[in-house]
Amino acid sequence: MKYTTIAAAAMLAISGPVFAQSSVTLYGILDTGIELVTHANAAGDKVIRMPGITGSVPSRWGLRGKEDLGGGLAAIFVLENGFNTRAGDMNQGGRLFGRQAWVGLSSRYGALTFGRQYTMSFWAITDSDILGPDIYGGVGGLDAYIPNSRSDNTVAYKGTFYGVTVGATYSFGRDSSGTGNSPGQGTCAGSIPGNSQACRQWSAMLRYDASAFGVAASYDEQHGGPGAAANFFNGLAPIALTNSSDKDARTQLNGYIKAGQAKVGGGWLGRRVETAARDVRTDIFYLTGSYYVTPYFVMDGGVYHTIDKQQDTRATSAALRGTYLLSKQTSVYLQSGYLFNSAKAHYTLSAGGPGATPAAGVGQLGVMAGITHSF
Repeated sequence: MKYTTIAAAAMLAISGPVFAQSSVTLYGILDTGIELVTHANAAGDKVIRMPGITGSVPSRWGLRGKEDLGGGLAAIFVLENGFNTRAGDMNQGGRLFGRQAWVGLSSRYGALTFGRQYTMSFWAITDSDILGPDIYGGVGGLDAYIPNSRSDNTVAYKGTFYGVTVGATYSFGRDSSGTGNSPGQGTCAGSIPGNSQACRQWSAMLRYDASAFGVAASYDEQHGGPGAAANFFNGLAPIALTNSSDKDARTQLNGYIKAGQAKVGGGWLGRRVETAARDVRTDIFYLTGSYYVTPYFVMDGGVYHTIDKQQDTRATSAALRGTYLLSKQTSVYLQSGYLFNSAKAHYTLSAGGPGATPAAGVGQLGVMAGITHSF
């Protein structure tokens, strides 16, 4: 009976394409260039380099698949690798599919997926932060967790109904490989017997999108555990989150409007870190915009401001980018940004890799020319 069952399953697998339509798509983005960053160290020296992580859009390649199971039900998956174009090495802690690796089912009621995937913090900000993620702009310049807001061991649901999108995630252990791959949250593998809250993470989102505007709100909460820490990207030491009762939570409210060839977006991101020893709260406010000067040339930019009262650090950054579309798949760009640091802050303008942190209270200027190709 056992061998009969196996044989039947094998025949079903072989004959599956006869009964169901399936597709697999290979896609990717390559983005890099050359940049100049001033005050790249405590001595005030400049650096000219090919940035390590990204120019304007993080480089990646991936596989996206869907199988129609009938009745509106489909099996779906995504495997997505993030890599460094400059050196050809992998990002996200060296993971093969560090950007995304999930499988699930979708229907008219939404999608239920399992694996390594984005939290709702990412999906809530995609339209309001028009410039991000960018090496000189985007909320990620002041809180690098946002464009990297992924978690391991995650169950996620997301569905859209008449313009309203609802979504939620729950992670049983947000960093199972122990690589600290998501900036700002530290290593935290979870799955500790007798401690059901250690390294757990959950997020939720509610957004509405119309033809000319949209609004979104999200909440993202991480619990502490072995190796966990909260990094504020301001040059000060991270705060340990070693107890499962410790929390690192982010709340977002944002929106955008469209008018002709123009789009304007903005919002607020509040972060609350709560431990037995101390609490820290930060607030980021931003305003961004884009305008198609011609069908082939777009200008976009943004202003971002962060306030950390407990640690007495503040920063403001502004960036402007011009992109010329050579084709539907290839573009070149020139961009520049400037960062103002308060007296105790070491925020850095460039997200292009280590080695560009200024002295406390010192500003930075960045200029970059690059090229992007998608397939």
